[in-house]
Amino acid sequence: MQPALTPETWQAIGLTLRLAGTTTLVLLLIATPLAWWLSQTTSKWRTPIGALVTLPLVLPPTVLGFYLLVLLGPSGWVGQLTQSMGLGLLSFSFSGLLIGSVIFSLPFAVQPIQYAFEAIGKRPLEVAATLRATPLNAFCTVALPLAKPGLFTAVLSFAHTIGEFGVVLMIGGNIPGQTSVVSTQLFGYVESMQYTQAHWLSGAMVLFSFSVLCVLFMLKKRDKKATA
Repeated sequence: MQPALTPETWQAIGLTLRLAGTTTLVLLLIATPLAWWLSQTTSKWRTPIGALVTLPLVLPPTVLGFYLLVLLGPSGWVGQLTQSMGLGLLSFSFSGLLIGSVIFSLPFAVQPIQYAFEAIGKRPLEVAATLRATPLNAFCTVALPLAKPGLFTAVLSFAHTIGEFGVVLMIGGNIPGQTSVVSTQLFGYVESMQYTQAHWLSGAMVLFSFSVLCVLFMLKKRDKKATA
């Protein structure tokens, strides 16, 4: 009798969790300063850069994945650069999946943090400045703690990455042990009419995603109570 979850499925689950965790970490490092800049600047570049960050929300994932595949492939300038550096091609590798996931999930991380920074207003930072706090010190000790609800929401990009399909399929394909994640593994099961395996994998991911959301909501509620 075939097990509910095969070794290939466990491999895909492990790779998916690794991808989602790394993507979330990279997103928080990139999105936080970018969201701060977008919330504070009056530069003429604010609108085009804000639109560029939001673009993955309106583009079909396959379109984004196609252009990334071209860019990272042997004829793209990123692909040519990585080959000249002896790094090989990033397409159909974990690094390629990570780049695609970060770009696709960028608006889901930047926008809640940006709105949280904008909601703070200028008054708390002006008070910090009168107390001789440097801009970096005021950002770390005043702005970041007050923007914590936005940071919690940005962590939802973890769950968003787990469900991503179009971009990862275009950039990574479905190579077992290398680029096969839960969504592409599920697609493979359905294509080969292995519906029992598809049911087990889908059910496990529904339960996992539900648990992640419950934990995040509990943490957010606890943080609200602590700051009330």
